[in-house]
Amino acid sequence: MKYKIVSDSSSNVFALEHVPFASVPLHIIVGEEEFIDNESVDLRHMEEALSSCTSSSTACPGTGTWLEAFEDAETVFCVTITSSLSGSYASAMMAKEEYEKQYPDRHVYVIDSLSTGPEMILIMEKLQELILSGLDRNQIFQEIQAYTQHTHLLFSLQSLSNLAKNGRVSKTVAALAGILGIRVVGQASSKGELEMLSKCRGEQCTLSCIMKCMGKLGYTNGRIRIAHNHNEETARKLMLQIQETFDGTDIEIIQTGALCSYYAEKGGLLIGFEEEKGAVR
Repeated sequence: MKYKIVSDSSSNVFALEHVPFASVPLHIIVGEEEFIDNESVDLRHMEEALSSCTSSSTACPGTGTWLEAFEDAETVFCVTITSSLSGSYASAMMAKEEYEKQYPDRHVYVIDSLSTGPEMILIMEKLQELILSGLDRNQIFQEIQAYTQHTHLLFSLQSLSNLAKNGRVSKTVAALAGILGIRVVGQASSKGELEMLSKCRGEQCTLSCIMKCMGKLGYTNGRIRIAHNHNEETARKLMLQIQETFDGTDIEIIQTGALCSYYAEKGGLLIGFEEEKGAVR
């Protein structure tokens, strides 16, 4: 294989159509049970286990798992969840060093998405386009670095329980959100951290807030990927509002995998979008 794209499973993608691809699973530990974030994971069972357990955590892929995913590719483009929330990026960098030491004529480019889920999908789709366009590996890496400056992730969460358990948000804030029925709208910041933007009551207020945030972040007509945790109805309502407001949209809706389901929790939405078609200036 000349080129291969590899991502950790927080992208919610397990196959690409036109370029060799591998997904490296993260793990969710709930009490004594461990759930591997792959196509076979039982999300319903994981959610049932979470509802009855007071302790849970996540684990990033080990270096050896990354190396197995690189396989025998001459050039690997590796996309990870934001390094501010996971050790996945650091582990992939260690695998890169080992792989290039073992095979001096091969190259691994590790891309810290500074995000997760659907924004990672946009990066991977763009990588696939660049590979198929015939550019050399250094040009592809330069182009993808430029592209990531024009992609964004927004999220809407109905529960902050798991984020609080893992120290990502204050337990007091999480408790108040649950009591008051508040939905939090936030974004992945430029440093890849979770940044809360607004607190909303009700579905329509939340969707309106998302639409306003997209406009402020420069969305005009680029690609949008919406991931939801058992909330396809609201995802489709958002899609319709976007289509009514903006021309030439390219939108796809997917179900979150285990890792994103864990953090987004039931009802959560993750919205990845590029500022405009192509998004590289």
